[in-house]
Amino acid sequence: MSVNAISPRSFFSSAAVCRHRSLLNGSTAASHAVKENPMSRKGFAAVASLILILSSVSGASRQTWAQDAKTQYSSMAPLEQYLVADRDAEIALARSAAPTSISRDATVLVFEKGGYQTAVEGKNGFACLVERSWMSPFDRPEFWNPKMRGPICYNPAAVRTILPYTINRTKLVLAGLSKAQMRESITAAIAKNELPMPEVGAMSYMMSKEGNLGDSVGHWCPHLMFHVPKTGEASWGADLEGSPVLYNNENRDVPEPETIFMVPVFYWSDGSVASHQAFN
Repeated sequence: MSVNAISPRSFFSSAAVCRHRSLLNGSTAASHAVKENPMSRKGFAAVASLILILSSVSGASRQTWAQDAKTQYSSMAPLEQYLVADRDAEIALARSAAPTSISRDATVLVFEKGGYQTAVEGKNGFACLVERSWMSPFDRPEFWNPKMRGPICYNPAAVRTILPYTINRTKLVLAGLSKAQMRESITAAIAKNELPMPEVGAMSYMMSKEGNLGDSVGHWCPHLMFHVPKTGEASWGADLEGSPVLYNNENRDVPEPETIFMVPVFYWSDGSVASHQAFN
């Protein structure tokens, strides 16, 4: 199963499992599989198997789009285009990444001209923010897409060991470094143990239906992300037929010492059902 682009981080890296709205709308088999029991493994497997077939059909169109995106987003846009003028709106968008039971007591960061700043002090150890396109894999065509907004909430383990990747990359972007220079800087920081390894249990929520994870996927679908030290997809059974675990197997240029596995879920953070027909 192809995972291409989702979260700006996997972010903003996305999967073909949520890509085919129009095709799935006409699929009686997929509709029955989910309506029978939307949370059942069999239902998910039926949809995943169908999408595996559909994704192979759309390969050529994805290649054409990727080439266009590379041209359109070949360099960083003016900084103002990555900012959100309404601070309260960005706080609300950040919190929409996770259910209210989690996000209401989380620390909230907002992106400003000088980088990420704490807008709300939390008390449960979680942190929510809206990541920008540069948290994508370096080989993602939309790496510099200023329209991308990736609401994400990190659990305490990820706050300690994954959030520093976002803060560091953002600092490098604001310093005006090229992608090649950023990769070199990150690699050097890892060698000096200046960036942490993912802590056991590090995970994040991306369950907002208000985000924009790129021109190719829109808000995509609600999902959880699991951050682990570099490993192959086989160790999690990712992308195997019927497996709910996804891995970005198209864009892999990520210098930080992590692998991200994604598991789509059937509900948005506000509790509304995210039917397979809305997966796009």
